[in-house]
Amino acid sequence: MLMVMAQHAEGQGTLTLRTMLSLDPAMGAAGYPLLLQTGETADGKTPLVDRQHPHDLFMELAGVYSRPVGSATSAFLYVGYPGEPALGPATFMHRFSGMDDPAAPITHHWLDSTHITYGVITAGVVHGAWKVEGSVFKGREPDQHRWNFDRPKLDSWSGRVSWNPTVDWALQVSYGFIKSPEQLEPGVNQHRVTASASYNRPIRGGNWQTTFAWGRNNFSPGPGLNGFLLESAVSLGRHTVFARAEDADKNELFQAPSPLAGQTLNVAAFSLGYIYDIPLARHFALGLGGVGSKSVLPAVARPAYGGSPASFMGFLRLKIR
Repeated sequence: MLMVMAQHAEGQGTLTLRTMLSLDPAMGAAGYPLLLQTGETADGKTPLVDRQHPHDLFMELAGVYSRPVGSATSAFLYVGYPGEPALGPATFMHRFSGMDDPAAPITHHWLDSTHITYGVITAGVVHGAWKVEGSVFKGREPDQHRWNFDRPKLDSWSGRVSWNPTVDWALQVSYGFIKSPEQLEPGVNQHRVTASASYNRPIRGGNWQTTFAWGRNNFSPGPGLNGFLLESAVSLGRHTVFARAEDADKNELFQAPSPLAGQTLNVAAFSLGYIYDIPLARHFALGLGGVGSKSVLPAVARPAYGGSPASFMGFLRLKIR
């Protein structure tokens, strides 16, 4: 992933241009194995189950114009194609507590799955430690063609209130109506509500951050499903340790003709990982890492998943600072 930002003073305000690119599409349309993950499709016909979909080549192409309107108040306008609406906590690859874990959270589609939206306009006001913002955006998630641009459409909306009481605390609540997010279920809409709190603590030689988040998807038509996430990461010099615990209601783990197709199952996942960074140059480091995960499922799912499903991932990471 590559993120680039440029800023320029424009009149009495500031214009910021942002882009984020990902080489995820190179891994193939089916993404990578991830136990208990659901959401989107690899071929436009069948849902992805126990796999994380790849992100699009263009994850963000956006501009923000902000302008002071008082001594402690500013207003801003954000336009993205693609971009991210005002819904949910900071996306997992942007928050310190989650960015070092190479696997996406299984609660991704409860919290921050709208972070790649092909058409979004957001307006907001920042006053002191508070930010209030609202968005109109395209509800449909990106299709299985990850190298191109999807057609823009503004058919959904959201609102978010954020509060940063100190430099180390970040809290938000948000609500959104998402029209027809899943390609394979075009007649199903979502009403999503989220709340999260992140605590960041600089420590000698490093940093430590913990995030707790809750999201609920109310499907129309369909059930209401909850997802909970608790994750933490601490970095000390060349060493990084990260952990994640999740609990989610899933109704997509089994497909017809399974008798469990469509049933809501409460599942949990726990993971622990470590990275050792080797400096290569002034702004480059090669990370050697591994993460192990343990999953917990109800008894009715154990014939398919086994009594104690687990996974392990080893990885290399080239980081540009």
